[in-house]
Amino acid sequence: MMYQQPNPLDDIKRFFKRSSVLRKLIVINIGVFILVSLVNLFYWLLQMPDHPEGMSSISIAAYYLAVPANLSSLLMRPWTLLTYMFLHEGFFHIFFNLMVLYFGGRIFMEYMNDRKLLSTYLLGGLAGAIFYIAAFNIFPVFDETLQYSVAMGASASVLAVLVAVSTFVPEYSVVLFLFGRVKLKYLALAVILIDLLSIQSGNAGGHIAHLGGAFWGFVYVTMLKKGNDFSINFGTMNFKKFFKYFTKPAKQTTTGSPNDLNRPITDDEYNFRRKLDQEQIDKILEKISRSGYSSLSKEEKAMLFQSSKKQH
Repeated sequence: MMYQQPNPLDDIKRFFKRSSVLRKLIVINIGVFILVSLVNLFYWLLQMPDHPEGMSSISIAAYYLAVPANLSSLLMRPWTLLTYMFLHEGFFHIFFNLMVLYFGGRIFMEYMNDRKLLSTYLLGGLAGAIFYIAAFNIFPVFDETLQYSVAMGASASVLAVLVAVSTFVPEYSVVLFLFGRVKLKYLALAVILIDLLSIQSGNAGGHIAHLGGAFWGFVYVTMLKKGNDFSINFGTMNFKKFFKYFTKPAKQTTTGSPNDLNRPITDDEYNFRRKLDQEQIDKILEKISRSGYSSLSKEEKAMLFQSSKKQH
């Protein structure tokens, strides 16, 4: 019996059939992209002015949804601190952001939960906006563009998720086209370095916002490992009711110990077990690549079978 590699398209189809925060974040981003594109099309068809006065580089929709660098403009449109992180106007912009969010989010969910993912996305996006606004109001190089500069896109939020999971499991490996197997910690460091070195080459505000998201992802997981879960604090704020639609109560799983059979396991216990299982599966798959499926023991075959059932 040969080991059959999973079909990526089937995996994506199953993903969109599930109810999860990751899926909903992706759907919201796509929905906003389509809505803004239709609004821009409507303005174009009717030959209506589709840019705010004095801001020819952005559309009317982006003007009301993108976060401005100018503090007086931000006071007039404070909701943009949230809406900007779901706003894209270019196909490749949203495509690459959602690709990284999908794959980074899937790894994130192997070790953490919906609540932590939502908090990382939103607070990472907020950190990106703060870095962007602060930089444009502090550094003289941005004085000429401060009045009309805006930021949009999920990049800061996505990088927060990627850096968060890279900080949580730095030795986790992914396979990249042309590069082969790369550890998450090196992937995150490479992305951060590229953003840092690209600030002078164009889209300075975007790269600075990315660094803000990365900063939050690192800080969040560093504090989480010390027992300080900022996502819990976030969930107790007024935002809780607003985002209730996007979260689901975590299922309680009992331990197998006869002494505390009915005690729900903690997130740390669950994540530790998941990590051990993943390490064992990785060893089995490596053994298959070296010696073939027939070299596995009955126990290894059973574990591989159970793992494939859980993923389906």
